[in-house]
Formats: sequence, structure tokens, C-alpha cells
Amino acid sequence: MPRISSKAMALKPAIAVLDACVLYPFHLRNVLVQMAADRLVEARWTEQIHDEWIRNLAANVPTIPVERLQVTRQLMNNALPAAMVSDYQDHIPMVHLTDPDDRHVVAAGIAAGAGLVITWNLRDFPAPELKRHGLRKLSPDAFLSDLYDQAPDLVVGSLANARRNLSKTRVSAPDFVLILNNQKLTKLVARIRKRLTDL
Repeated sequence: MPRISSKAMALKPAIAVLDACVLYPFHLRNVLVQMAADRLVEARWTEQIHDEWIRNLAANVPTIPVERLQVTRQLMNNALPAAMVSDYQDHIPMVHLTDPDDRHVVAAGIAAGAGLVITWNLRDFPAPELKRHGLRKLSPDAFLSDLYDQAPDLVVGSLANARRNLSKTRVSAPDFVLILNNQKLTKLVARIRKRLTDL
């Protein structure tokens, strides 16, 4: 079992809004939700964010029943009851983005007192506008690799938990690293390759 350093134990989890695009892919969702369950990040989302990733996934992969995705949504909400943000709509008019449909993500961050938006769509969230609201943006890869640099043992332990969540498929540690690489978590993978025995 990996030793937990005093630096890792002192880690104060960031409050981060998870954009729909990072909840859409199963394996990335598994990793991020597990990181939140392991208290390495305080994840936040809204019913609107849930609606968006479920709608897009159901449209693009019609073989996945919508009912199954709704069960996933409920499991996520049950596992992380503090993640749900409500009463954020009043903040939407003060957010100025190129695509008005993205404003709800920033508004949720404002309402939650978050410091981060985790998204693959970095261009959709201009840094100056986020800064106005006390937010900054990171890709999942940048977020997870930065987190690893702060608390490597805790991140590896959480990734091991995420791999154990895949009990039906019994994914090996090397295959799990390949999955992470396929999820575009290349910086994270570069860091954890030497820790396969801990996964």
C-alpha cells in the first residue's frame, strides 16, 4: 500500500465544476468521480450539466439505454450529495461567453464558490472572464497531473480505486493505463507509468 506523505495529507481539495464534456466519457467520469469520493477534489455539477452529458451520450451511442444513464446520474448524486449545485440561475446574466449556452457552467461555479472549471473545451471559457468570477480553467489531464504532483500517493491510490470499480471487466493495471491514455490523459500517464505495481 502506498505511503501517504505529510504533504499529501495537508492537501486542501479544490472546488471544481465538472463540465458535461468530462462526464460524457465513461472512464474519465469514473476517474473524476472516484477522485471526488476520495476527497482529492470537491466536485460540483448541476442537473443541467447532467442533462447535457446524458443527452449527448444517448444521441451518440443509442445502444446505451437512457434509463441506465439516469441510474448512473442517481448513483453519482447519491455518492456525492454535496456535488449538486442549485440556485445558480441568477448568476447566468452576469457571465459573458461566446456561446451563451455555456454560461450555466460558470454560473454554477460562482454559486458553488468554486475555483476551477474542469473542461476539454478550454476555448469556450476565456481566462479573463473566468478570472472576473474567481475561476480558472483546466483540462482533466492538466488537473490530474497537477494533482499528482501535489499528492502522488493519494492520486495513485484513487486511480487504483477507479480501476477496482471496473470489477466486471477486471481490467489489468497496464490496460487501465492504456485506457487513461486513450482518454487523452497523457501527462498523467507519463507520471504514473512507473507506479504500475501500485495500481
